[in-house]
Amino acid sequence: MKAYKYMLLLLLALTMGSCKKDKQEKANQDSNKLSAIIADNFNLSVFNTGLTAVSLRAKLAGNGPFTILTPSDDAFGRAGYGSAEDVLSADPARISSILNYHILNGEYELNKLPFLFNQELKSSNGGKLFVTHWINGADTVLTINGARVLSQNIKASNGLIQVIDRMLEPYTYEQITDAIASDKNLSLFYQALQRAGLISSLQGSGPYTIFAPGNAAMISYGYPTLAAINQADPATLRTFLRYHILNDRRFVYDYVLSAGAANKTEQTMQDGNSVAITISSTAGQGGTIYSINLKGSGNTSTVQLTKQDVLTGSGVLHTINGALKITQ
Repeated sequence: MKAYKYMLLLLLALTMGSCKKDKQEKANQDSNKLSAIIADNFNLSVFNTGLTAVSLRAKLAGNGPFTILTPSDDAFGRAGYGSAEDVLSADPARISSILNYHILNGEYELNKLPFLFNQELKSSNGGKLFVTHWINGADTVLTINGARVLSQNIKASNGLIQVIDRMLEPYTYEQITDAIASDKNLSLFYQALQRAGLISSLQGSGPYTIFAPGNAAMISYGYPTLAAINQADPATLRTFLRYHILNDRRFVYDYVLSAGAANKTEQTMQDGNSVAITISSTAGQGGTIYSINLKGSGNTSTVQLTKQDVLTGSGVLHTINGALKITQ
């Protein structure tokens, strides 16, 4: 009888211990973690799929704190990842690199940063990110690498979420000259930089923004071949090229913020001369898509961007469809 009573007491103790453990486990399952909030937001489904695909969900369920720069589904769509299937069929190493570039170690309320252009932060994988906090008319605007923050400081128990309107591309090249050298469409421009003796100066501290004419633009301007460039006067080339370079980092949306209601602004280039800039915009998936048109003092028509906001460690590269001219 005593043995029977002892067995009942032991069973009761085990049952109570199990219930207590279940309650503790449920308490530990925090539904307000970053991973849970992202999973519950239908507009962040592509990002959430990526987290699962490359085993990052556990990280965002950890203690943190983290700040997550989360592209909306529309933002992923504009970058070529329009569905969960697109992410699942992509190279896992690339998806991992992209997502880690959107994660910051620490809690950053970006709206508390100073009102400045392109303030540097570091992603969890060591990449540089550039945050602009600025006033545009009645609006206070936040951008990251030229992408606009749509929703800010969404609070989780282990960090913050900032929803952005563009997927951020982790940059491949630390030096902007290496990005130019890698682009076949910029081979004539790169050769001109070499002939002019500007490569070493552009590998200095920076940052730089370069509006690089594509090969067709270089041919049209009068530099049709590598041989023709190698025969050109270096000083003449230097004058031409420095009108395409500025000693600062500028994304397209930085000019949107500078232009204001007039949609026009000017940019002083490395040689001290100015380029007139006009904002252009089109309605696109998920919101307005911005670009800029440029006009040198000697241009009779505007020059357009064919590729924009290519980030490197030392600056930003834009490709243009015509050369900027100081004189006609």
